[in-house]
Amino acid sequence: MIHPKEEIHARPADEFDSPDIGVRYDLTTREHRRLSVVTHRDGSRTVNVYRSDDPDACAQSVRLSSAETASLIDALMPAHHSPNILHTTDLGLVAERVELSAHSHWNGRLLGDTRMRTAPGVSIVAVLRRAGAIPAPAPDFRLAGGDTLIVIGTREGVEAAVAILGRE
Repeated sequence: MIHPKEEIHARPADEFDSPDIGVRYDLTTREHRRLSVVTHRDGSRTVNVYRSDDPDACAQSVRLSSAETASLIDALMPAHHSPNILHTTDLGLVAERVELSAHSHWNGRLLGDTRMRTAPGVSIVAVLRRAGAIPAPAPDFRLAGGDTLIVIGTREGVEAAVAILGRE
Protein backbone atom coordinates (compact mmCIF):
# COMPACT_ATOMS: atom_id res chain seq x y z
CA MET A 1 0.00 0.00 0.00
CA ILE A 2 1.29 3.48 -0.80
CA HIS A 3 0.66 5.83 2.10
CA PRO A 4 0.05 9.50 1.20
CA LYS A 5 2.56 10.79 3.75
CA GLU A 6 5.40 8.42 2.96
CA GLU A 7 8.29 9.21 0.71
CA ILE A 8 8.02 7.50 -2.64
CA HIS A 9 11.14 7.08 -4.72
CA ALA A 10 10.16 7.57 -8.34
CA ARG A 11 12.63 7.80 -11.12
CA PRO A 12 12.11 7.83 -14.84
CA ALA A 13 13.70 4.88 -16.58
CA ASP A 14 15.05 4.67 -20.08
CA GLU A 15 12.79 5.58 -22.96
CA PHE A 16 12.61 2.72 -25.42
CA ASP A 17 12.85 3.23 -29.18
CA SER A 18 10.05 0.83 -29.97
CA PRO A 19 6.98 2.69 -31.26
CA ASP A 20 4.86 0.58 -28.92
CA ILE A 21 6.81 1.48 -25.73
CA GLY A 22 7.36 4.83 -24.03
CA VAL A 23 8.73 5.83 -20.63
CA ARG A 24 8.79 3.59 -17.55
CA TYR A 25 8.58 4.97 -14.00
CA ASP A 26 9.67 2.77 -11.10
CA LEU A 27 8.19 3.31 -7.63
CA THR A 28 9.28 1.73 -4.36
CA THR A 29 7.00 2.01 -1.35
CA ARG A 30 8.00 2.30 2.28
CA GLU A 31 7.25 -1.42 2.54
CA HIS A 32 9.78 -2.04 -0.25
CA ARG A 33 7.13 -3.05 -2.78
CA ARG A 34 8.04 -2.31 -6.38
CA LEU A 35 5.62 -0.86 -8.90
CA SER A 36 6.22 0.44 -12.38
CA VAL A 37 4.10 2.49 -14.72
CA VAL A 38 4.81 2.41 -18.42
CA THR A 39 3.55 5.41 -20.36
CA HIS A 40 3.00 4.19 -23.90
CA ARG A 41 3.27 6.52 -26.87
CA ASP A 42 -0.39 5.85 -27.72
CA GLY A 43 -1.45 7.43 -24.38
CA SER A 44 -2.25 4.17 -22.61
CA ARG A 45 -0.48 3.05 -19.43
CA THR A 46 0.59 -0.28 -18.03
CA VAL A 47 0.77 -0.64 -14.25
CA ASN A 48 3.00 -3.48 -13.04
CA VAL A 49 3.18 -4.83 -9.49
CA TYR A 50 6.20 -6.95 -8.60
CA ARG A 51 6.36 -9.86 -6.19
CA SER A 52 7.62 -9.00 -2.70
CA ASP A 53 9.73 -12.16 -2.49
CA ASP A 54 11.27 -11.52 -5.94
CA PRO A 55 11.23 -7.82 -6.93
CA ASP A 56 12.25 -8.70 -10.48
CA ALA A 57 9.21 -10.95 -11.05
CA CYS A 58 6.02 -9.19 -12.15
CA ALA A 59 3.04 -10.53 -10.20
CA GLN A 60 0.34 -8.46 -11.91
CA SER A 61 0.18 -6.25 -14.99
CA VAL A 62 -2.80 -4.08 -15.98
CA ARG A 63 -3.00 -2.10 -19.21
CA LEU A 64 -5.18 1.04 -19.02
CA SER A 65 -6.58 3.13 -21.87
CA SER A 66 -6.18 6.92 -21.77
CA ALA A 67 -9.72 7.27 -20.39
CA GLU A 68 -9.09 4.58 -17.74
CA THR A 69 -5.83 6.31 -16.80
CA ALA A 70 -7.68 9.62 -16.35
CA SER A 71 -10.26 7.87 -14.14
CA LEU A 72 -7.52 6.29 -12.03
CA ILE A 73 -5.73 9.62 -11.63
CA ASP A 74 -9.02 11.21 -10.57
CA ALA A 75 -9.60 8.45 -8.00
CA LEU A 76 -6.07 8.79 -6.57
CA MET A 77 -6.24 12.54 -6.11
CA PRO A 78 -6.99 13.47 -2.47
CA ALA A 79 -9.80 15.78 -3.53
CA HIS A 80 -11.09 13.80 -6.48
CA HIS A 81 -14.65 14.84 -5.63
CA SER A 82 -13.96 18.34 -6.96
CA PRO A 83 -11.81 18.87 -10.07
CA ASN A 84 -11.54 22.55 -9.17
CA ILE A 85 -9.62 21.91 -5.95
CA LEU A 86 -5.97 22.73 -6.48
CA HIS A 87 -4.39 21.72 -3.16
CA THR A 88 -5.19 20.95 0.44
CA THR A 89 -2.50 21.44 3.07
CA ASP A 90 -2.07 20.01 6.54
CA LEU A 91 -3.16 23.42 7.83
CA GLY A 92 -6.67 22.85 6.55
CA LEU A 93 -6.46 25.37 3.71
CA VAL A 94 -7.88 24.73 0.26
CA ALA A 95 -7.24 26.50 -3.04
CA GLU A 96 -9.97 26.31 -5.64
CA ARG A 97 -10.70 27.72 -9.09
CA VAL A 98 -14.03 29.53 -9.30
CA GLU A 99 -15.23 30.66 -12.71
CA LEU A 100 -17.56 33.64 -13.02
CA SER A 101 -20.30 33.13 -15.59
CA ALA A 102 -21.15 35.79 -18.15
CA HIS A 103 -24.40 36.30 -16.23
CA SER A 104 -22.75 36.56 -12.81
CA HIS A 105 -23.98 39.18 -10.37
CA TRP A 106 -20.31 40.16 -10.03
CA ASN A 107 -19.67 40.72 -13.75
CA GLY A 108 -18.40 44.32 -14.08
CA ARG A 109 -18.25 44.86 -10.30
CA LEU A 110 -15.23 45.48 -8.12
CA LEU A 111 -13.50 42.62 -6.33
CA GLY A 112 -13.82 44.50 -3.03
CA ASP A 113 -17.61 44.49 -3.43
CA THR A 114 -17.59 40.70 -2.96
CA ARG A 115 -16.34 41.14 0.65
CA MET A 116 -14.52 37.79 0.33
CA ARG A 117 -12.07 38.55 3.14
CA THR A 118 -14.75 39.53 5.64
CA ALA A 119 -17.82 37.38 4.89
CA PRO A 120 -16.44 33.90 4.12
CA GLY A 121 -12.89 34.79 5.24
CA VAL A 122 -11.06 33.75 2.07
CA SER A 123 -8.46 35.37 -0.13
CA ILE A 124 -8.57 35.72 -3.88
CA VAL A 125 -4.90 35.34 -4.73
CA ALA A 126 -5.15 35.59 -8.51
CA VAL A 127 -7.57 36.07 -11.37
CA LEU A 128 -7.09 34.17 -14.62
CA ARG A 129 -8.40 36.12 -17.58
CA ARG A 130 -8.07 34.87 -21.16
CA ALA A 131 -4.40 33.89 -21.56
CA GLY A 132 -3.09 35.90 -18.61
CA ALA A 133 -2.97 35.86 -14.84
CA ILE A 134 -3.45 38.82 -12.53
CA PRO A 135 -1.72 37.97 -9.24
CA ALA A 136 -2.88 39.56 -5.96
CA PRO A 137 -5.72 41.64 -7.45
CA ALA A 138 -6.53 44.80 -5.47
CA PRO A 139 -10.05 45.55 -4.14
CA ASP A 140 -10.59 47.98 -7.04
CA PHE A 141 -10.01 45.22 -9.63
CA ARG A 142 -13.05 44.97 -11.93
CA LEU A 143 -14.36 41.42 -12.41
CA ALA A 144 -15.60 40.11 -15.75
CA GLY A 145 -17.64 37.12 -16.87
CA GLY A 146 -15.30 34.28 -17.81
CA ASP A 147 -12.74 35.24 -15.14
CA THR A 148 -11.43 32.36 -13.06
CA LEU A 149 -10.70 33.36 -9.48
CA ILE A 150 -8.15 31.44 -7.42
CA VAL A 151 -9.67 31.34 -3.93
CA ILE A 152 -7.80 30.18 -0.80
CA GLY A 153 -9.26 29.56 2.64
CA THR A 154 -10.75 26.90 4.85
CA ARG A 155 -13.00 24.32 3.17
CA GLU A 156 -16.05 26.00 4.71
CA GLY A 157 -14.89 29.47 3.65
CA VAL A 158 -14.20 28.36 0.09
CA GLU A 159 -17.60 26.66 -0.14
CA ALA A 160 -19.25 29.90 1.04
CA ALA A 161 -17.19 31.89 -1.49
CA VAL A 162 -18.27 29.55 -4.30
CA ALA A 163 -21.91 30.13 -3.35
CA ILE A 164 -21.46 33.93 -3.20
CA LEU A 165 -19.48 34.12 -6.45
CA GLY A 166 -21.97 31.82 -8.20
CA ARG A 167 -24.79 34.30 -7.64
CA GLU A 168 -26.42 35.44 -10.89
